[in-house]
Amino acid sequence: MVSTSSSMYSEQSTPSPRPLARNRQTHACAVIALRSREITSNDFGTLLGNNLRILKNIILQDDTEFTKVWTKSSKSLISYEGGRIYFENYRSCYSSLTPQPQPLYELPKQTKAEKIEDCLLCQCPLDKVLSQASEHKPSLLSLTANNWLHRLSADTGETLHKVYLSSRFKFRSLSWDVSQETFYVKSIQHKQTVQARQAGVENNILMHLAIFKVFPLDIVGMLEINKKVFGKSTVDVLLSQGVLAVSHSSKCVKLYSFEYIVEKFRTKKLVLGEQCDLYGPRGTVGEAPYGIPVNIQIKECPPVLFEVSYFDNGIQIGGHPWHYIHTPNQKRHRGTHHICSIRDGTLAKNGVQNMDCNSLEADWIFFHPDDSGRIIHAGPSTINILKIRTETGFDTHYEVMHDFTISASRANSPLSQVTVTSSGRTVKRRFQQLDDDAEQETFKMVKYEDELDLLAIVDVRHTEDEGQANVRLHDNKNGALMKKISLKESWDVTYCHEVHFDRDTIIHIEQQRNNNFCCHVYKINRRKNNL
Repeated sequence: MVSTSSSMYSEQSTPSPRPLARNRQTHACAVIALRSREITSNDFGTLLGNNLRILKNIILQDDTEFTKVWTKSSKSLISYEGGRIYFENYRSCYSSLTPQPQPLYELPKQTKAEKIEDCLLCQCPLDKVLSQASEHKPSLLSLTANNWLHRLSADTGETLHKVYLSSRFKFRSLSWDVSQETFYVKSIQHKQTVQARQAGVENNILMHLAIFKVFPLDIVGMLEINKKVFGKSTVDVLLSQGVLAVSHSSKCVKLYSFEYIVEKFRTKKLVLGEQCDLYGPRGTVGEAPYGIPVNIQIKECPPVLFEVSYFDNGIQIGGHPWHYIHTPNQKRHRGTHHICSIRDGTLAKNGVQNMDCNSLEADWIFFHPDDSGRIIHAGPSTINILKIRTETGFDTHYEVMHDFTISASRANSPLSQVTVTSSGRTVKRRFQQLDDDAEQETFKMVKYEDELDLLAIVDVRHTEDEGQANVRLHDNKNGALMKKISLKESWDVTYCHEVHFDRDTIIHIEQQRNNNFCCHVYKINRRKNNL
């Protein structure tokens, strides 16, 4: 996701009389009004910050409600990102920034070969002057089934740029390496053909990655992942923050410097649109049928930056100072999370976190996305916010400390394990009540709204024949509950749900019966007061 402006807006020398409260328009969209002030400001950063503080205060006032303003169903998956709701596999786009979602564009119907496989939303950098005006506006990177990478205008759907990847490898997914700076396109895993197996030819190429810069769109290279280099147990790879992470079937992950790999093993720099004859007939880079040739071939294993084993959920890296979270690959550690220093692997004091919850679904843990270095550890009834601090008296020893806890509302006393029947017979319960029992208030999601600095937590409780969900807004600094918003539609726990809290808007996307989907949109609304 600055100098101070002396004035947010100019005032008339003789201000007009303030209208009576009953005559004022009460349904005007606060966000649109605040954005109109941003346009006229010469100090965008300060004004935006002030506007967001005003908006936060409005949202948290008692007389501000969230009202459902829009619902739309779809037979295919619905996605949301950056104020845009995507239907029909990204073919249809609606803006959620208006008082009610409005259509932005609809792409022509796609053939099976033109089907969009994956997308990334790009926001232009604020600190760079780009060569083309179109690059200063948001764009959507889309990968099609026939290996074309398109850059579309996020507002109109117009194709701004397209790159052909390859006629030899099938690409399936897009991911960020460094958000809004570099991304990569990942191929499917290459399988050995029956003919090659019968001929005794061994296929050691696991997959390919095509790495791009975003602004302007340009190719870094096509990387080949070879099992002869990284080991026959290699099962997957990803790029993140300039680090190539290689996973192995032995539940081990090894990290390598991607910068080192490019400097040492890139055979030739590629430029989109220029002629190239690398490893084959001459062609134009990024155009069909030539595509992107393999120009990064790793001949020997690079130095390992970091190596760790894990049980099920991989590893996460973050915090201040740098730490990683993992579950050691031993059954006795199952259900625990170990927080260790990335410098030497030393377990932090109080670094073993165990929610010890009796529930159908496991607890989840991750580094807080607010860049504070804290950790969020969430279970069905408890959310712990943890922080890493230098241990007193030691500069290189660290301890995990409790920052605050958010607890779900539960019955004052647990259910008795002994029940007396009408005949007077005593019966002991065989099973304890689960922490995520449907009749209890249970946490389902934890999201962070960075612009308002609020934690948005979804809790669900089953009442009568349906589930009732609430979005709770908590202070990110101390966990205090600031507001609770009830969602009008029922929440069926047997299906998937996704909730987004974005400034003045709540988006609830739910899967329904028969594999249908539905999107519900809520907006803030001020209750009319008799003044």
